[in-house]
Amino acid sequence: MTVRSRVFDETLLAVEGISLSFGGVKALTDISFDIRKGEIRAIIGPNGAGKSSMLNCINGFYHPQQGAITYKGVRRSQMRPHEAAEQGIARTFQNIALFKGMSTLDNIMTGRNLRMKTGLFWQALHFGPAQREEIEHRRAVERIIDFLEIQHIRKVPVGRLPYGLQKRVELGRALAAQPELLLLDEPMAGMNIEEKQDMCRFVLDVNDEFGTTICLIEHDMGVVMDISDRVVVLDYGKKIGDGVPDEIKRNQAVIDAYLGVSH
Repeated sequence: MTVRSRVFDETLLAVEGISLSFGGVKALTDISFDIRKGEIRAIIGPNGAGKSSMLNCINGFYHPQQGAITYKGVRRSQMRPHEAAEQGIARTFQNIALFKGMSTLDNIMTGRNLRMKTGLFWQALHFGPAQREEIEHRRAVERIIDFLEIQHIRKVPVGRLPYGLQKRVELGRALAAQPELLLLDEPMAGMNIEEKQDMCRFVLDVNDEFGTTICLIEHDMGVVMDISDRVVVLDYGKKIGDGVPDEIKRNQAVIDAYLGVSH
């Protein structure tokens, strides 16, 4: 892979002065950055830097005590998870959150729930509008299954799948919601080299072919520098760097935070 060099002008989401505390512990302090439409934006930092807390603020799992988030031109101090999902924000989690007893197909189908419009009456009858709607949703899910190259496991309970394939299924479930902004929390954690290469390819393809804006947390610096358009760096809940990969590589504060020494 080569470092990407692309220019994006339209801001999709802006984080403005976000501070988050749990009791006396400050998880985030006055964090500001933006995510531009169509880019791959990485959030990096050592363990405990506040990366997952930042994603949780963006999609409404956490409500910051200070600051605001502007999404698609609307500024709000907090957003609830269902509002974020309805407005086109989907995410995966650091710890896989799938229904282990359900098949790959059924897990990805759950990602279509917000797009199901028929009422409970028709769904209970499984007739008329509900039946037509389910057929259309299944077509969308089958397209995702083909895209992620997981046709061979479509009927397999996900609890039986190896870790790398479970992460791919979780990506598929997020894609089923047709998000404008996709938040990926360590999508390659725990993977071997081959699995990482596959996931990198799918992340790039989601961005290129679907036009999905992506914000990801990742510890593998090789991956981050290869696939990201811009990188924001956190350390102990504070922002210490923000820029394109080449700028981040030369940032002394980032070097010190990761290596613990001055160079």
